Amino acid sequence: MAAGFTSGLGLLVAQIAFGVFIFSGALAPWSSQGVALVLFGNFAACMIIALTGGFRGAISGLSPALVIVMALIGSTMEATGDARFVTTACALVIAAVVTGSCCLAIGHFRLAGLMRFIPYPVAGGFVAGIGGAVCLAALSLMGAEPDWRSLPALVESSMLLKWIPGTVFGIALYLAMKRWGNALILPISVALAVGAYHLALLALDISGDTARATGLLFASTADGVLWPVLLPGDVAHVDWGAMAMQVPNMLTLALVALVCVVMNIAGLELAAGEELDWNREFRATGLASLVAGTGGGTVATLIVPASLRSKLFGAATRLTGMVAALVIAAALFAGDQMLELVPVPLVGGILVFAGLGMLDEGLVRSCKRLPWPEFGIIVLIFLTIIAVGLLEGVGVGMVAALLFFAVRLSRVDPVESRLTLNDVRSHRTRPVPDRAILVEEASRVRIYRLRGYLFFGSIYPVADDLRQVLDGTSRPVCLMLDFTRVSGLDYSAVNVLSRTLLTARALGVEVVLSAPSAKLMLGLERNLPPAGYAALQTEPTVDSGLERCEDIVIATWKVDAADGDTRRASLLGRTADELERHLERLIQHEDLVVALGAWLTPREYAAGEVLAGPGEPRDGLQLLQAGHATAYDSSGARLHQCGPGDPVWPAATPGNRTMTVVADEPCRTMELSQAARHWLEEHEERLALELYRYLLAGWIERGPDTGQ
Repeated sequence: MAAGFTSGLGLLVAQIAFGVFIFSGALAPWSSQGVALVLFGNFAACMIIALTGGFRGAISGLSPALVIVMALIGSTMEATGDARFVTTACALVIAAVVTGSCCLAIGHFRLAGLMRFIPYPVAGGFVAGIGGAVCLAALSLMGAEPDWRSLPALVESSMLLKWIPGTVFGIALYLAMKRWGNALILPISVALAVGAYHLALLALDISGDTARATGLLFASTADGVLWPVLLPGDVAHVDWGAMAMQVPNMLTLALVALVCVVMNIAGLELAAGEELDWNREFRATGLASLVAGTGGGTVATLIVPASLRSKLFGAATRLTGMVAALVIAAALFAGDQMLELVPVPLVGGILVFAGLGMLDEGLVRSCKRLPWPEFGIIVLIFLTIIAVGLLEGVGVGMVAALLFFAVRLSRVDPVESRLTLNDVRSHRTRPVPDRAILVEEASRVRIYRLRGYLFFGSIYPVADDLRQVLDGTSRPVCLMLDFTRVSGLDYSAVNVLSRTLLTARALGVEVVLSAPSAKLMLGLERNLPPAGYAALQTEPTVDSGLERCEDIVIATWKVDAADGDTRRASLLGRTADELERHLERLIQHEDLVVALGAWLTPREYAAGEVLAGPGEPRDGLQLLQAGHATAYDSSGARLHQCGPGDPVWPAATPGNRTMTVVADEPCRTMELSQAARHWLEEHEERLALELYRYLLAGWIERGPDTGQ
């Protein structure tokens, strides 16, 4: 309870200062009612978020960022007389209801994850800009207009007495809180400052009425009762025309409130080291804003420092926030006589204190954390908010952050790897002469494995690379672009790729696209002429794409070699030894089949029929006699292709349970059952060793990474 009472006192002081500032200037005659609006919204938010939020010990209140937008609504309201206050109050209430509805919708539909995508430099610039605006607003409230034309007037003795005390108090309070961080510093400092101020007035023989008349103390503007502020009959005084003019500012207030919710939840997660349910926090904030709005109050959000203190003081319970809310409620129902004791410079000092804290977080600490380009975005937003406005500053910051992100992303190479057939091959089994051709012509196939999101900033380096390859002296026969790891493309990327494909086609280079998305194919269809699109060669997987490239290289070699016998003779010379080994293996296979004839069972399979795989009843080892079959993993990816002489293991084999072997064409096999193999191991050890020696030699030749 002590932690809640302390937080409530500090919150009360800050919220009174915020309310007085919002309803200053032309709205000063209704400052007490304005403070009541803020206090009721603060009470509702603090109580409801404490009861329904995920962070125990949460303290809620009005953020300085919201104060600036609310003050903008009040200062630009074009209504006159009582209608000015009623219309302003109704505008703030409607904004609270809109904000609450948005937060509830975000939490209900679990869209909070989409709200996390606010770049840190934009958030930091936003905080710094609001901090600077709050400091300038504090000077304005104390009677010192922060305008370069009025700088000489600020140093006049009469003007110094208005803004120096409050500014010194705010700076001293900020330094004390930063040095010791005790929650009691704020309420005790305020109490001491109020006492010292009234003693000074007494020493100068200035009465309370005189001080209020000269603007040294706040004057009560209500008849003792602060709440309810608005009654149903007050709606008749609303100037709906002036209200309509404030719709952009009201929407800005709702938007800023959403940004504050995001930043405060993220800040509390980081500071407390806890992971919060963002959707729950949005629902809690939405319900609090709805209750505050329907009860005639303003929007409010989590306050990170006060909420964090609850955990640090060992008071992380819902009771802490409830007690803080009750402190606000006690002041709300006690009446507005307490406002008559508040010195005007004190409110300005508290605003200076709040603004300096935001400047420290947004500018000073960010300068130490961030690289200079990102810190430059923060400074740009800060200056734009101070010089132009809040929305303009955030807009400029978002544009700058997006440009910075695009430049950074464009420096990431979208080409994961640049390969040839020397580096990677398909899993198709090919005759010895074709394998020799692929070895000789491997460098004539260029393979580009692309990755990430391809956009205007990253696609041009890829296009330049491809253009150099196409214009080089050793022009490839085939170019393969693999899109397996590409997450998406923008129109610029599709357009550049289309031009590259047309260039390759004009130069006689075949292009194979592996795993292209439907969006890419639709974009190419729209950008390429019909003949160019029809000539595209696409494959669903990397393996099938590599097979297509190999087919193109082999076919090109055979066409080039058709005019003379030199290349064919050279090929025969290079493959003689491998052909001899292949023939020897076939002979071994035939001899083995003859030797095992008494234990083998012939099998016939049609094209597309499963030879082995999960669910197949056969448990025997099969030796492929004729035809070809392909082994696939559980995802349907091709592992390897089997040809005559290759073994087909049953699915029950360890490490082979998820592999399925399917006949590519009519196949014939000889099956050796598991029982027959065990009998051979016991009674015909020499024959069993011959079988396993043959299988091991084939496994070594094919490679252990094929899944066989």
